Amino acid sequence: MITARPPPDLWKSVDALWDWLETDQPVSGREGLLLRMLKLSEEVGEVSEAVIGAIGQNPRKGVTHTWEDVQAELCDVVITALVALRTLTPDTREVLHSHLARVTERSLGHRAV
Repeated sequence: MITARPPPDLWKSVDALWDWLETDQPVSGREGLLLRMLKLSEEVGEVSEAVIGAIGQNPRKGVTHTWEDVQAELCDVVITALVALRTLTPDTREVLHSHLARVTERSLGHRAV
């Protein structure tokens, strides 16, 4: 019988991925920081590629991706953004939660969750 593993803890995973990247970082300092931020652009580009592939927009290639591929690429964007944020501050959770509260209040006002 196969038992499902519990999902990984988001914040522990972000910290572990950050540690791993910091350990094997070929470029450090300011350049390393900038490259970490630029990784987001690469991941967003992969979302675009997956969307174009899911709808078959490129007539030369046709349908090359699924909407599940788009979901996976969006998850990569979120993970990359959280690791980039962790690169800027060890208080990643608090910074994100505080900002999310401000955006939610600003956008939803009295309907805020």
